[in-house]
Amino acid sequence: MSNAQRDGLYLMLIGTLVFVLLGIGLTNATPAPMADFKAVYFPARTLLAHHDPYIESEVAPFYEASRAGLPREAEKIRMVAIQAVYPPTAFFLTVPFAMLPWKSACVVWIILMLGGFIAATWLIWNLCADESPVVAGALIAFLLVNSMLLPITANAAGLAISLSVVAVWCFLRDRFVLLGVMCLAISLAFKPHDAGPVWLCLLLAGPVFRKRALESLLATVVLSISAILWVGHLAPHWFSEMSLNIATPALPGGLTDPGAASQAGHGLDMVITLQTVFSTFINNPRFYNPAAYLVCGPLLLAWIWFMLRRRGGNETVWLGLAAIVPLSMLPIYHRQLDCAMLLLAVPACVDLMKRGDRLGKLALPVTWIALILTGTLYWAIFFAVFTADRVPKQLGWLRADAEIFPVPLVLLATGCFYLWALARRECAQDVSQAAA
Repeated sequence: MSNAQRDGLYLMLIGTLVFVLLGIGLTNATPAPMADFKAVYFPARTLLAHHDPYIESEVAPFYEASRAGLPREAEKIRMVAIQAVYPPTAFFLTVPFAMLPWKSACVVWIILMLGGFIAATWLIWNLCADESPVVAGALIAFLLVNSMLLPITANAAGLAISLSVVAVWCFLRDRFVLLGVMCLAISLAFKPHDAGPVWLCLLLAGPVFRKRALESLLATVVLSISAILWVGHLAPHWFSEMSLNIATPALPGGLTDPGAASQAGHGLDMVITLQTVFSTFINNPRFYNPAAYLVCGPLLLAWIWFMLRRRGGNETVWLGLAAIVPLSMLPIYHRQLDCAMLLLAVPACVDLMKRGDRLGKLALPVTWIALILTGTLYWAIFFAVFTADRVPKQLGWLRADAEIFPVPLVLLATGCFYLWALARRECAQDVSQAAA
């Protein structure tokens, strides 16, 4: 092991230790810890009791029973717990947790989520250790420390992101391929809007990766059939009920409404879609939804075009992932904690840096800024310093814009940068072939 690899290893160890200790400490200190885990636990417990998990009145008794003798939680926490928004395909993973008592299920869930995310970060460092172990170690360690929302909320995104990263490592290293297929299949069934872009990148990345993507899709279908049949038997109208549960929080002022006057675009774990930016100009979904699609659509089509023309090796796959991960978060519902997916941009950053050209010099600052502005530390400091009572009322709009704009815009800039790098690489391949 070289000195650089040893230094990178130390950085990774420090980041992992801080992530575990600080994550557990903040989780215990939070008034309503593991709030998002309730969204998967209580509907699954309802299903185990042969009730419809997509009807609030069916789920509420199980939630209330777990709160017996405890202070009443905030209404928004209660609504998260009883409004099932995950598809039936997720139940094959959540039902085993629902078989456990609440406290035991929380312990097992947090161990799996923290362990899975740490394993994913180490696998990414492993891919970069030969080229730039110190830079990769610093970026990944910072991302670990900056991902405190994952243990605090216990959102299923932590597990879905970890499984997707493990699958990518297995496919690129061509080791434990069956494990990679199963990991990606579970992630697709659980959080398709997080794992879907990774799957699409693999599908477009050549025959070998396309085979792995199709195998993962087949495994997802096989794993999901029993859950869909079970849910369909107990809840024949599950699709319309789930759609209502998704649409209700998206109403004006709701938890997932990207509008300027909602609860979604403010505070930690904010909604990060481009709709939140456009809604500050015209707070009407007929404007901000098409505006977001108009910006993201051409970029995503360009990404598909360059991926279909792919002639490079694994480096092109990394550039494709680094471009699609931030861009895919902008047109459809994502929250701040989903930005942990930027872990997949680290190998692309390292790959560009070793080239030493203009793109290589820009890769590190672009990636650093993205990790800073999308993580927890910056926003914890921001909200502590710029509280509402410290900002004059006439400047309230400036504070709101400073709160809403940075994350979507830095994701857009990061996605465009790596898309530009992907386009440059493909054009260079064309020039080389023409010269030959």
